[in-house]
Amino acid sequence: MTRVIAVANQKGGVGKTTTVVNLGVVLSQMEKRTLLVDLDPQGALSTGLGVDGAGLEQTIYTALIDPEFSVERVTYPIQVGLDLIPSNIELASAELELIGEIRREYILRRVLKPVEPYYDFILIDCPPSLGLLTVNALCACQEVLIPMQCEYFAMRGLRLLIEAIEKVKARLNPELTVCGILATMYSTGTIHAREVLEEVRSVFGPQVFDVVIHKSIRFAEASVANQALVQYADTHKGAEAYRRLAREVVARGERE
Repeated sequence: MTRVIAVANQKGGVGKTTTVVNLGVVLSQMEKRTLLVDLDPQGALSTGLGVDGAGLEQTIYTALIDPEFSVERVTYPIQVGLDLIPSNIELASAELELIGEIRREYILRRVLKPVEPYYDFILIDCPPSLGLLTVNALCACQEVLIPMQCEYFAMRGLRLLIEAIEKVKARLNPELTVCGILATMYSTGTIHAREVLEEVRSVFGPQVFDVVIHKSIRFAEASVANQALVQYADTHKGAEAYRRLAREVVARGERE
């Protein structure tokens, strides 16, 4: 069965795209057929994988707007076992254009349904908001992976996101669960980061992944090179952390 995972957090700059890129690459290296879906109008996921979304006439936006359009037409191979559905700034208008559609929350689910059998994992990179695009992602997936920056305001935002997920679960997608909360941008040696991580683990317990992603300039360098860190610097501790995350994500699915 295909595992569809939305990587979501309404706060920007917490490592959503970095997580999708690195987790996707590692899963494909583990011989898991993986599809990455760029659902952010900024198109950072597409750019980070070397696809110029701005130069494309057809993207995920086309598939969402046109019921007759097959998403396979905008599915690009990145490497063996890893495909991408890109986006660009056109996607920003989708929320307004879809607002009058019947069952508008389920449009992405309809779009992805035909290609699901081809993949073991589908990872959706959500925009930094709780608008219609993110709600579509939450209705199209069974699991949500939440990257959370280790700082106080990010922890406050996490509670709001969990509440939103519970509402979507109750009203729109009863299959929805939290795959896990991933601590990102952890600053080694700071009391604040350590206290935030301890607080999150005390509140959410086993929902918090054991692995922690530490802050590093190497992530930015890898993005400039249009590569995942696990490719750009495969011996870096951040690359090893994402390999551990991938193993933990796979293991959690097997246990369930």
